Amino acid sequence: MVKLLDFYADWCGPCQAMKPIFAEIEKEFADKVEFQVIDVENDPQMLSDKFGVRSIPTYILVKEDKEVSRKIGAMPKDMLKGWLEQNL
Repeated sequence: MVKLLDFYADWCGPCQAMKPIFAEIEKEFADKVEFQVIDVENDPQMLSDKFGVRSIPTYILVKEDKEVSRKIGAMPKDMLKGWLEQNL
């Protein structure tokens, strides 16, 4: 299964703007994509370092434990949805 990693922080305005969009996408793709939200301020697994995340929000698609695609910054729902569909 494809995993979508969402790197964010509570103080990040664009991250907060993406929360409702991300929630809608999560419902639509629940049977196809595993969603994981990572707070870069509290990341005990250090995934932000592992994936070299330097800006937020950052969205990384992972297949078989390997990064296959990445998007940085806020985006409209249609863009996020299209990106997911392209990578399934």
